[in-house]
Amino acid sequence: MGILSGVVAAATMGLVGIMPAALIGVVLMVFTRCVRLDEIYSEMDWMVIFLLAGLLPLGIAMETTGAAAWLVTALSHSLGQVAPTAVIAGIYVITALLTAVMSNVATAVVVSPIALFVASQLGMNPYALLITVMFGASASFMTPMGYQTNVLIYGPGGYRFTDYLKVGTPLTILLGILTTLLVPVFWPS
Repeated sequence: MGILSGVVAAATMGLVGIMPAALIGVVLMVFTRCVRLDEIYSEMDWMVIFLLAGLLPLGIAMETTGAAAWLVTALSHSLGQVAPTAVIAGIYVITALLTAVMSNVATAVVVSPIALFVASQLGMNPYALLITVMFGASASFMTPMGYQTNVLIYGPGGYRFTDYLKVGTPLTILLGILTTLLVPVFWPS
């Protein structure tokens, strides 16, 4: 509890950023034997680590070859003078569909750079599109693969794949409508 309090206090008072404070906290927890290294390794989501390890070189390759610039230019030309709400709706739909088949963390990692490029090309508030990605990646209701708890209750609950579609699709659409309408209000371009 002391280490946790120290991490929060150091980050809150601005002594160090949250990331260095958290890393120092982890190191202190290992050295004081509050947590064992094998416990840390067993709790890590290795799929996300490997996905990030694969996506970082992909992002660098897209940037250095010009593929990212081409993609953003093509998107901005095809969107043209589209209203910001339409762009927000489009980013939400792409993100929500991706999060139905892959983890929400992986979806956010994949879509966030695209959203930032689109925001810069269209002169939109980047926070608006990042918040949209956050909501879209959190809308993992439509399939059992969308989120870990969906998978956990799939078998024991006796659910079918279509049960997720029946309940999750309306929830995803409702969240999409609310996101499209409210994000421009709180994060105007």
